[in-house]
Amino acid sequence: MHRGKGMKFVGDSRVPATRMPNIPKDYSEYPHKTEAFWPNFLLREWMVGAVFLIGYLCLTIAHPSPLERVADPTDSGYIPLPDWYFLFLYQLLKYEYAAGDFTVIGAVVMPGIAFGALLLAPFLDRGVERRPIKRPVATSLMLLGVIATIFLTWESVDQHDWEAAARQGAIVDDDIDEDAEGYQIYQSQQACINCHGEQGEGGAAGPNLFDNEYEVEDIMEIIQNGVGDMPADQFEGSDEELETLAEWIANDGQDPE
Repeated sequence: MHRGKGMKFVGDSRVPATRMPNIPKDYSEYPHKTEAFWPNFLLREWMVGAVFLIGYLCLTIAHPSPLERVADPTDSGYIPLPDWYFLFLYQLLKYEYAAGDFTVIGAVVMPGIAFGALLLAPFLDRGVERRPIKRPVATSLMLLGVIATIFLTWESVDQHDWEAAARQGAIVDDDIDEDAEGYQIYQSQQACINCHGEQGEGGAAGPNLFDNEYEVEDIMEIIQNGVGDMPADQFEGSDEELETLAEWIANDGQDPE
């Protein structure tokens, strides 16, 4: 083809001489279906996040986190309670087939399947619809996860012994005589410490040693023969040491001399 006046050589008559860039239509051409990411969408998300953040801060001021006594790693009777966002997993580990020999199932396998299903939801349901009723797979998985989380969290809160938790975590002003012979004897009795705490302050498995009205003879009787859930024959020592320990307890942790 000769290059004449007003003509351009393109090599193929099916290819336009002037190519227009592939620019998508403006979002305003889709009323009620889409919007500008900046600033409309981000501004709305920021406002919603700010409302939740302010509400959360107000909640922390109105109901501050309760403080418990100093952590005691020797207290095997202490029953810990996770934060509220882990309560559903805490409750799951209480069931027969998710605890004991099946702990791996409850701690790894079942949560892994649940969260994995949520991660796969966008790939299992790739529809363009935004209405939940038009996205049955993703909507069902999300509703199942939310319902299960709420149910397990409620069960955990309902079944927890809050009074025992308050007792085991109470901050006690321990004013005991650590130089007393009775205290030294108590420190040598690991079975006593496991249930009643390092300072006799009590825990989940045993009450405060000094919160009683027993006489020395009664305390010796309880130490030797047990009472309630407390087993007998846990004291390891001589009769003289037993009497000294009982006197120390009866005297509220002070040297009777």
